[in-house]
Amino acid sequence: MARNDKVSEALRREIGSIIQYELKDPRLGFVTVTRVELTHDLRYAKIFFSVLGKEEERAKTKAALDSALGFIRCLIAERIRLRFVPELSFHEDRSIEYSIQIQEALDKVKELEKPQLPPVEVKAVKLKKERRSVPKKSSRVRKKK
Repeated sequence: MARNDKVSEALRREIGSIIQYELKDPRLGFVTVTRVELTHDLRYAKIFFSVLGKEEERAKTKAALDSALGFIRCLIAERIRLRFVPELSFHEDRSIEYSIQIQEALDKVKELEKPQLPPVEVKAVKLKKERRSVPKKSSRVRKKK
C-alpha cells in the first residue's frame, strides 16, 4: 500500500469520526464519507460523501460541511501527523444512488424476460395404498442329510 493510500484512508476515518462526533450542526443529515482522493504531493484532498435523504437535505449538508472546513482541517492537523495538512474540498458521491437505479432497471428487464406460462389446473387425485406382497412360506420342509 502506497503512502498516498495510507494517508487517504487515515483522512477518511478521521473526517468520518469528526463529522459524526464533533460537528453539532443541525443542517447535517446522515453523512457517510465514502472515499478521499489526494494529490501526489498530499496538498489537496477531495472528500466524497453520501447523504441519505432528498435533494434539499443534500444541499443543506453540503453547506454545513463547507462551513466547517476550517474546523475539520484544524482537528486533522491535531490528530494526524503530516508536514502539510491538505486543503479540503467536499464533493457529493452519487454512486450509491446510481447503482440502485441500475439494479432497478435490471430487475425490470428480468421481469419482462420471464416467460408468461398459462395457469395450470391441479386436480386432486386419490392415491391407492400399495400393498406389499409378502412371500409365502413354502410348505415343504427340507430334510437334513
